[in-house]
This record gives sequence, C-alpha cells and structure tokens, in this order.
Amino acid sequence: MTTPLRIRRAVAGDAHQIATCLRSLGYGADPHMVEGKLAALGEDTDAVFIACEGVLIVGVVSIHITPLFHAPGHLARVTALSIRDGHQRRGVGKALMAVAEQWSWATGAARIDLTSGNHRREAHRFYESLGYGTDSRRFVKNRPA
Repeated sequence: MTTPLRIRRAVAGDAHQIATCLRSLGYGADPHMVEGKLAALGEDTDAVFIACEGVLIVGVVSIHITPLFHAPGHLARVTALSIRDGHQRRGVGKALMAVAEQWSWATGAARIDLTSGNHRREAHRFYESLGYGTDSRRFVKNRPA
C-alpha cells in the first residue's frame, strides 16, 4: 500500500528533513541554515511547501514574490525545488509545482520564473512538460573571496 502524498506549508520543525531534500540536489544545506531561512520568510512574499508521505518529507518547493520595476505587477520566483533521493519521477515535483503555481497566481503574479542549472537536462524536460520555456539568459557574478 502506498502512502498518499500530502502537501502543506513548511514549519521550523521541518528543517532537518528539508535539508535532506536539498542535499539530494547537491546543495550543502545545513538544518540550522534552513531553520533560519524559514524564520526569515516574509508572510506575504514567501512560501515554502513540502510534500509528505506519512511523516517523511519527500520534497520541497520555495517561492518568492518580487516587484517588477519595469512592468506592472510582480514576479513569482521558484527559488528551490528538490525531491528526496529515491522519490524522484513519482509525481512529487509535479504536485509541488502545481501548489506553487496556485499560490503564485493567487498573489496576483504576472509570471512565474525559475532557474535550472545548464547541466540539469532532465529538470529542463520536466519544466518544459509543465509549460515553462526559456526566454532570457541569466548572468551571475559571485562575491569575491
């Protein structure tokens, strides 16, 4: 029997399992860092949703709202989507993205964007299957050491 997937808002007590999910993508996520990030979220500008199978957190998505200076409205940005090792390709990411989109549209977002590393080809196909496309190029500069 398969445990049904349940999606809910993240709380501070979820930090350890969220960090495990984030490490599945190779991020050096520390539970204390995650707890601090959850505490710092803006009530109207940020949301973190987790997917649970029973008490096990199997995925996380975070979204941030930012004003569009050059155009009307605001932008919803998916800042992280990560599924726990062993739980990929089972609909968890699709379910989390559906909730993230629903929340984003409810805030009045004019668009949703996200960034996916050039090397994550499977992720690109996943996002394209959900209707996302590429429309710009992202430039980054890291802080000097």
